[in-house]
Amino acid sequence: MSFAEIDRQEREWADRARKAQAAAAQAYERLLSLAENGDSGQVRSVAYFIAATFDGQTFPLDLFELRTVDVSIGDDMLCCLDALRWGKADLYKLVPDGHARILKMCETWGIKWPESA
Repeated sequence: MSFAEIDRQEREWADRARKAQAAAAQAYERLLSLAENGDSGQVRSVAYFIAATFDGQTFPLDLFELRTVDVSIGDDMLCCLDALRWGKADLYKLVPDGHARILKMCETWGIKWPESA
């Protein structure tokens, strides 16, 4: 691959990452707001999805959860996963007060980190 081809590919990937992150910022805000304010069965899936994007080792994501939510919610989740794939920023950093809001949301939904031994 030539230097020009590598340069073009890097610019293309950077543009794709920027677009994915911009779309995810809006999608993640919608999901987080839903988890903060909603109470339906789907919202529990949203809350666990957000926890998984915040700390995936502690809260692994069951991809079949995507089947349990409305299409618009699932689309927002997939948009967020695309931004995670391009990895320019943690999703919680894309929304105002994301860190604090997610910790509070986890508390509200009873999503707890395991006790350390």
